[in-house]
Amino acid sequence: MVATLLVALLGAWLLFGRERSPIQTDLLAMLPTTERNPLADVAAQRLAHANGDRVILLVGHADDEQAKAAARELGQMLAKDKVFASVTAELPPFDLQQLVTPYLAHRFSLLTDADRQSLAQPGYDPKQALAQRINEPFVTSVGTRLQDDPFGWLQHWMEQQPWSRSPLLPEDNLLTVHRDDGSYVWVTATLNGSSYDDAIQHRALDVLDQAEHAVEHDHPGTRVLRTGALFYAAFARSDAERDVHRVGLISTLGIAVLLLLVFRSPGPLLLAFLSTAIGILTATAVSVLVFGQIYLLTLVFGAALLGEAVDYSIQYLTARANAGDAWEPRQGLHQVRPALLLALGTSLLGYALLGLVPFPALRQMACFAMVGMAAACLSVFFLLPALLQRTARPLSNISVRTALVLQNIVARFTAGWRGVGLAALALLLAVPGWVQMHHDDDVHLLISPPPALVAQEKQIRDITGLGNSTQFYLVQGEDQEQVLQREEALEQRLQAMTDAGQLQGWVGVAGMVPSLQRQRANQALLAPLFAQPDRMRQWLHNAGFRDADIDRYVQAWPGTPLSLQDWLKTPLAVPFRYLWMGDAAAHGAASLVLPQGDAASALLKQAAANLPGVTLVDKAAGVSDLFGRYRRYASVWLLAAVLLIVPVFGWRYGWRSVPRVLAPPVLGIGFTLAMLGYLHHPLTLFHWMALMLVLGVGANYAVFLREGEPHVTHRPGAMYASVLLSAITALLSFGLLAWSSMPALQDFGLTLLLGIGFTAVLVPASTAPRASST
Repeated sequence: MVATLLVALLGAWLLFGRERSPIQTDLLAMLPTTERNPLADVAAQRLAHANGDRVILLVGHADDEQAKAAARELGQMLAKDKVFASVTAELPPFDLQQLVTPYLAHRFSLLTDADRQSLAQPGYDPKQALAQRINEPFVTSVGTRLQDDPFGWLQHWMEQQPWSRSPLLPEDNLLTVHRDDGSYVWVTATLNGSSYDDAIQHRALDVLDQAEHAVEHDHPGTRVLRTGALFYAAFARSDAERDVHRVGLISTLGIAVLLLLVFRSPGPLLLAFLSTAIGILTATAVSVLVFGQIYLLTLVFGAALLGEAVDYSIQYLTARANAGDAWEPRQGLHQVRPALLLALGTSLLGYALLGLVPFPALRQMACFAMVGMAAACLSVFFLLPALLQRTARPLSNISVRTALVLQNIVARFTAGWRGVGLAALALLLAVPGWVQMHHDDDVHLLISPPPALVAQEKQIRDITGLGNSTQFYLVQGEDQEQVLQREEALEQRLQAMTDAGQLQGWVGVAGMVPSLQRQRANQALLAPLFAQPDRMRQWLHNAGFRDADIDRYVQAWPGTPLSLQDWLKTPLAVPFRYLWMGDAAAHGAASLVLPQGDAASALLKQAAANLPGVTLVDKAAGVSDLFGRYRRYASVWLLAAVLLIVPVFGWRYGWRSVPRVLAPPVLGIGFTLAMLGYLHHPLTLFHWMALMLVLGVGANYAVFLREGEPHVTHRPGAMYASVLLSAITALLSFGLLAWSSMPALQDFGLTLLLGIGFTAVLVPASTAPRASST
């Protein structure tokens, strides 16, 4: 009892007593490592969390002034709460020229590809370029002064920078986009903590909701679009909590009613839940201690584990009920111990194989289940005998009679050649279902984000032109110069895709800081024009430039190259610093290039083909490929699990009995696959992992029935009644996962619902000869 109390206190403290909740709502953290290059996974994590604690809001209104007023009010309201570390709505007054000034010293090293091509032509006419620049229309965005850039080379280069390509333009100190349906104003807020901290989530969402309602009330017609990890994490948490409550409540009530009907006393009910609670609390404590956190999938799975963990106490309580006045706790434990140990061993085997998958969430679920099962079983061995000293009422007559009727029917139809014929017929009926089986390994089936939030995110991307993809290029080299050169080779191909309309654009460091090789080549192209300063002065003088401006421009040649390290220290580089991976690379340097738009993965791969040091990283595709690979292995694992169980059953029951004992779970698996095929339900890795558990649970039922039958000859049907009770409790818990909001758990639950159901009905066949003779 002391150990039980300590475990309960530890579990409660780990979940609720610490400042930060161990519940992990970051869905990316559940995904496995997929890339052969470890730096690619580091880059994926870095990219995913670069803006993870930032909330993006777009305030729209048909009237431009109303949109701007609403955005200012929203920003002011959010800034008042300390849950946000910073809020950016209204920008401090600044001159767009401030974006140009840092580049003036390097103006002769920065050329676009178009200008490079023009300068390389033998017939390049600088006077024509000068006249064209003078007659250009006024630039409304980031523009260079004519006297600083008379030929427009720097202006052309600036127009290709990310801040120049974005539809977001500063108006009245607000970043604004004008569309046919009105104006939209950009507002961002950075959380004072993690998006995955439940306390931060609740506080930030409350503040945001209140502020949005106030703005919409003060400015009728205002609409606020939102996106950010905060909203997805909060949705995932609320869905998981709802699943935990629903599965836990319904399964608890259902199991309670069943236990009361079968055992006809509240005592067994309380003791069964005590044993199960010990298992789940112990599993929770160990999982948090081992992994440092607990995933949403594990929490919902833990709520469903109630139906399997209660099996051990049910078998002990059944032995007590069947013993009548001859009950002796130690003798009862001696009676059920072999069955419980054998059942525990098969369950642990199934979960251990589940833990071999390199998927953090599945490994934690396997650890949770193994610890929970072992703790629940040990509680039966060491706790229940001390608490169950007195005799108990026998199992209810209706449950025993019903079980006996079903047991005799199954035993009669599965005995001898009749059983072989029926099995062959059932298998023939299953064949069309097997033929219709198909697979889907898309990682997006793992979760089901709210359509409204996905639609808002897409709308924000369409309006602002900002991409938000899990696809990116990792560019590696021996040093930063080589990385920039390789990135430039990639960007030439991306530009071709952009010109062809296959890509909206890209964001990369080399586009903002060319390699030194490129900068020297740019200076070399301009050198002939500046070789004779007097000729340059004459060109500018004839074009109408003042002598002082001419002197400044000519004396600025050749300028200095733009250094990457110097650029990274400038305010302009702040939004893009995460693209440079130099510090994260163990050997050499690396950077990220982000394609913008929804280009096909095949086209993006083609852009990186045969480019040394350039790798397309697609986290979603990588995880999907990994799921597919392990799904294909799963059938081999399932066969391996069956083969591992065979010698155990052969040692215990004799080799001739092994096929009969294994028939219920194996046939249950086959019929489940057939039903999934008939339902046109695409198979995933989670279906196969659930089939592992069907094998373990089904083997448990065969063990319980075969081991317990000799002890209930005075009351036929009593043992199968306890097996059916165990199966129904499992269906009430695991089966409810079929209605989970998480697609992965839906697959898990549906498979277990079908598999356990088939196995529970077929399990009397494991003792058919004995049942038919009685």
